Amino acid sequence: MEYNQEKVDDMVLALLYLTSSTDKYGTRAWKGLDWKVLDRLYEKGYISDPGEKGPTLQLSKEGAELSKELFEKHFL
Repeated sequence: MEYNQEKVDDMVLALLYLTSSTDKYGTRAWKGLDWKVLDRLYEKGYISDPGEKGPTLQLSKEGAELSKELFEKHFL
């Protein structure tokens, strides 16, 4: 099935906002989403390498801001 990968990437980034938390080290989120999408978000510089050990990933400053913006745009 063909689909718009950009739209899917935006929705996954928005959903990462739901499981994110921010502390003095940055913003982290649970990485239990589609690996292909997470790999694309990593390539875009929005998140850390999803292949690293551990159940969470780090959102870049830009990724965290865009995650919140997309969540508010589509779900509020």
